[in-house]
Amino acid sequence: MLDSLLAGVREDVAQRERAVPLGAVREKAASAPVVRPALPALEQPGVSLVAEVKRRSPSKGSLAAIADPAALARAYEAGGAAVVSVLTEARRFGGSLADLVAVRSEVGLPVLRKDFLVGEYQVQEARAAGADLVLLIVAALDDQQLGDLLALTRELGMEALVEVHDESELERAVAADARIIGVNARDLRTLEVDPGTPDRLVPLVPGDRVAVSESGISTAADVRRAAAGGARAALVGESLVTSSDPEAATRALVSAGLPGVS
Repeated sequence: MLDSLLAGVREDVAQRERAVPLGAVREKAASAPVVRPALPALEQPGVSLVAEVKRRSPSKGSLAAIADPAALARAYEAGGAAVVSVLTEARRFGGSLADLVAVRSEVGLPVLRKDFLVGEYQVQEARAAGADLVLLIVAALDDQQLGDLLALTRELGMEALVEVHDESELERAVAADARIIGVNARDLRTLEVDPGTPDRLVPLVPGDRVAVSESGISTAADVRRAAAGGARAALVGESLVTSSDPEAATRALVSAGLPGVS
């Protein structure tokens, strides 16, 4: 599945680059809005919430139409989310950079571009659209690519959520000096979710890094489990986008992550 996703992403990037060359995107990135620092938002006491704007996924199909992604993001912000994640991959997730631009203009929170980044063009695109963070998936990159894209991300003032799903990928993320490490319970090769993955890997994340638990989190109990394992943040999408009251759903998860809540 990951190979299929990456193949589609590369085709789409090549098409966009033919229409708008890299040089033009670099110029736009250089004049983008000032980056909102993500680390302070994720280093607050307890478990911070990264709330996601996601229309569909390869594993679950259609989740929510989300005609107004900015309105959903405002609900997340009102509910106490620390960061808004926006799926921008079009083929399998129904997202776009236009969604990110709309969200970034309407909330005061750091915004993550959630996509399958494979090269400089997408990192520059992200900054040009106003992203404050990007996702770098270790399984999709070799060590040279990971190091280069992480360095570029920081050169542009952004942070990277570096995603892993096994011990060897975690070792690579740490070696690359990732400051924010996402432990994904979903194996992107098979799309299967193993809730034990964060339980196993999060405690291995060095204490000077921010560990983010991803996938399989939908309830207050899930957030408390992430906290017990040492996660500093939790990324949640499906349960929020399908909620009839996303602000209240966000607030409930945020409250579950506060220090002393059990």
